[in-house]
Amino acid sequence: MVPFSFGGHALCALAEGALLWPARRALFVADLHFEKASWFAARGQMLPPYDSLATLADIATLVAKTGAEELWCLGDSFHDSAGCDRLPAEAQIRLRALTGGLRWTWITGNHDPVITDRCGGAVAAEALVDGLVLRHEADPAETRPELSGHFHPKLRVQVRGKQVARRCFVATARKIVLPAFGALTGGLDVDHPALTRAIGKGAEALVPVDRRLLRFPIAA
Repeated sequence: MVPFSFGGHALCALAEGALLWPARRALFVADLHFEKASWFAARGQMLPPYDSLATLADIATLVAKTGAEELWCLGDSFHDSAGCDRLPAEAQIRLRALTGGLRWTWITGNHDPVITDRCGGAVAAEALVDGLVLRHEADPAETRPELSGHFHPKLRVQVRGKQVARRCFVATARKIVLPAFGALTGGLDVDHPALTRAIGKGAEALVPVDRRLLRFPIAA
């Protein structure tokens, strides 16, 4: 858990790929992609059907670890518009327990904009919380401090002659893009043009490690 300042607020970057806002006791996660495995299975690509349960377990662990009372999901929480309906009964029970125990808000994304029943919680297209804009995809024209997801950023570095890839945050002075939190999500390289266009110049990849926040400049 590494504290840093953003938009006039003290936040903490978590190695699990989430942000914590201690003053609000709020957690932010992005791109859970519940039921991605079952979506692929219906199309002939068989994957282990446990991604939703694994992601829910990770969220529950993080809530217990941080003492969070509020949770914001920054879009693409379900892999498709029928994803919530496909949740196994055990996953639905776990999700309803989480949404019932927290102030939980789903920000809609491009994968899941039309789902109405999400096993509890409130739904919004975007939100403004104490000066921070919360949305799924970064808006290049946005001048206010903004938290978003969508791009699943990952960093590739050379370590002792081997290439290592890991999820990371991407940040500028006014934007933070969170990594994908879901158990079955891929990643987009931090220097991909789609990502650099969305967030602008001066971006860094942020990797929280052992109470330190490693910063890697990203070339546009």
